[in-house]
Amino acid sequence: MDLLRFITAGSVDDGKSTLIGRLLYDSKSIMIDQLEAIEKQSKNKADGEIDLALLTDGLRAEREQGITIDVAYKYFATPKRKFIIADAPGHIQYTRNMVTGASNADLAIILIDARNGVVEQTRRHSIIASLLNIPHVVVAVNKMDLVNNSQDVYNNIVIDYAEVAKTLGLNDVTYIPISAINGANIVEKSEDFPWYEGASLLHILENVQVENDINHTDARFPVQFVIRPQTDALHDYRGYAGKISSGVYAKGDKVTVLPSGTTSAIKAIEVGGKEVKEAYAPQSVVLHLEDDIDISRGDIIVKTDNQPAVGNEIEVLLCWMDHKPLIPGNKYLLQLNSKTVRSVVKEITYKLDVNSLQQEAFPEKVGLNDVVKATIKTASPIAYDSYKKLRTNGGAILIDETSHVTVGACMIQ
Repeated sequence: MDLLRFITAGSVDDGKSTLIGRLLYDSKSIMIDQLEAIEKQSKNKADGEIDLALLTDGLRAEREQGITIDVAYKYFATPKRKFIIADAPGHIQYTRNMVTGASNADLAIILIDARNGVVEQTRRHSIIASLLNIPHVVVAVNKMDLVNNSQDVYNNIVIDYAEVAKTLGLNDVTYIPISAINGANIVEKSEDFPWYEGASLLHILENVQVENDINHTDARFPVQFVIRPQTDALHDYRGYAGKISSGVYAKGDKVTVLPSGTTSAIKAIEVGGKEVKEAYAPQSVVLHLEDDIDISRGDIIVKTDNQPAVGNEIEVLLCWMDHKPLIPGNKYLLQLNSKTVRSVVKEITYKLDVNSLQQEAFPEKVGLNDVVKATIKTASPIAYDSYKKLRTNGGAILIDETSHVTVGACMIQ
């Protein structure tokens, strides 16, 4: 059974938490004790209805403010697929939270309040989805019950958003009218929209094709661990363990170890302790090479005829996640897959307005939630791809050397 990671995003009060609660409730993915807890907490509601938003608004302080502050992750499964949901905040000051939730997402659900249509935050979330190269987008027009399930209102929103999608280069966009509070078009197709010819939201999520999103052309294998038992029984055993982030590897393939550039060939491949002739992303494997060469954690094994760039200066689109400002010249640890190197932010070219895509040239400093174009120099060479081409080898993080807190998310250009 495959896995779909998706994020929900929208303006405040667009109904993201209610939508997720409805998905969990109507697909019978709620434990009895969870259901009893939210029923108890919902007693204060005047209409006596269960407040499904409580399933994602986990902290009392958040609920008292009426907003979801952090990224809430929920897990559920149907007979067809497993799901991980990230519920991102709608407030503009939580851009970093959406970036965190969307960084590994296969799909984004952009919620639009039918009464308000496409608003500034709709564009902002769509811009972030575009920057993070999320392959699939579902535009869910919510609260249709409050506009009398009007087809004209829905069609106008679809026309408006289509312009946004075209501008941002969002290719696979699906539109659906819903009412999260009533459960219309969430798990089952609703009769409230006789003019809507598409499927329910859950049907879309169960059937979206994510297998084709995995890059099986550019083979990348970041080494996480070098296995050397050094026992009498396994005296000559030397294996390189990790997860294939993209591509396919087969016994006999000519490979290059980066950043050193040393070449060899694959002698054997182990998956789950058994030798196989071929392995592919996203399998966890142990590779054995023909030659006894110096390889350590953080190195990357690639096919000799298909190599990423190698260098110690990269241009990145950077989302700043720390309360302390980013100033050119600041030093951090940069982590790309299993490789961690010391680095310095040399230059900040511009700050990007995530509402309009306008650029402010050479800002003096960068604050929390800002997105900037920056040049980073690393103390030693790294092997990388552009984020647009290969998310798995083009996304990195910056780490504060003292506190070891993640302070920035990087998309290599």
